Amino acid sequence: MSKPSLLYRLSVHVVTRAAPLVARFDKKVARGLDGRRGLAARLGGWGSAERDTKRPLIWMHAPSVGEGLQAKPVLETLRAEHPDWQLAFTFFSPSAERLAKNLPVDVADYLPLDRPSEVSAVLDALQPTALVFSKLDVWPELTLAAARRGVKLGLISATVSPNSSRLRWPTRHWSAPAYRALDRVGTISEEDGERLELLGARPETIAVTGDTRYDSVAERAARLDTTREPLARLAATSADTFTIVAGSTWPSDEAVLLPSFADLLHQLPTARLLLAPHEPNPDHLAAIADRLRHLKLPRPVRLSQLEHAKPGPVIVVDRVGILADLYALGDVAFVGGGFHRAGLHSVLEPAVFGVPTVFGPHWRMSRDATLLLEQGGAVALPADARHPLHSQWLVWHHDPAARRSAGKAAKTMVEEGRGASERTTALVRGLVS
Repeated sequence: MSKPSLLYRLSVHVVTRAAPLVARFDKKVARGLDGRRGLAARLGGWGSAERDTKRPLIWMHAPSVGEGLQAKPVLETLRAEHPDWQLAFTFFSPSAERLAKNLPVDVADYLPLDRPSEVSAVLDALQPTALVFSKLDVWPELTLAAARRGVKLGLISATVSPNSSRLRWPTRHWSAPAYRALDRVGTISEEDGERLELLGARPETIAVTGDTRYDSVAERAARLDTTREPLARLAATSADTFTIVAGSTWPSDEAVLLPSFADLLHQLPTARLLLAPHEPNPDHLAAIADRLRHLKLPRPVRLSQLEHAKPGPVIVVDRVGILADLYALGDVAFVGGGFHRAGLHSVLEPAVFGVPTVFGPHWRMSRDATLLLEQGGAVALPADARHPLHSQWLVWHHDPAARRSAGKAAKTMVEEGRGASERTTALVRGLVS
């Protein structure tokens, strides 16, 4: 089995050496570095004390929260069907720490940096039977080292955008041996399978299994209890309140969203905005309050202060982990990430509740957004969107039938995508049997 190219290893070395400097200016990078301190020792300790090599171990990796949610139903099913198996979960982004703590696995931690010594140490500790990647995050050093040890390799809920940088040099050249080493690949669509072949995956390993997130969001929605706080308090509004839930927003989203809401509020005083920024840190929350002040809107009420403060037209969610449930309270939704190039966030979370959605112009990397637009469950905004967004909200407020029709289309799309978890679990199970 081949090893990663010298150029790839050199690039990883350079990025790793530069990371401490970048961490001085990027809190997310700093958290990732802090989380990896002592990683080999932690996993080594678990391996010495808990690893039973007579039992299969499935190692599932997901880069961030979205991919972790794709892995979650598979891990839950494997735990229920094979309680004797051991399960490990790793993640790359610090944003997935909270999710990892709540998964039904034996051990969860950060993914080691993709360098030979660190990869080898973790493989020694876990001694996996199979290593499964969620979506597309196949690391060459880790993948090829595992293959050389005889570890079975899988990829689930795999999707490749036509515009993905992975399809271009040098990434495509670096990653091709790793994709070629995969034993089983479950893709979301046939088109994704064709693009996986371009990346190096062998055609005979590829099967269309669907996207497990559709099952995840549907199951979470079915378990939702709106009588618990803070949902019960937020749901207690007058019948004519028009609620907009804006989720995972960045400053570039808020630059459009908040002026549009100010315009709407002048015409519709009963409008309410539940705003959940992607990163609810103090600086971001302060910037939102400052922007609202310049728009001559009342100071926002933070969710954590709602019990003791007078409700206002803007409630800012200053905690994480609740957004997916908040969409159930919306008449309409705004999904963030569409006004910068980092990527649109999940449109499935509002869609599962039958809530019609708007988002910014950078949506083409999202298959879910494409399907929603095709089926009439969402509206994409232009770059200069203040007035179009305000107008769309007025249309959906004044024409409840149109709003319900768009919401029904969104919910139907989610229902039609269900069943992937069962097919994907069978694929992973096959790596062991």
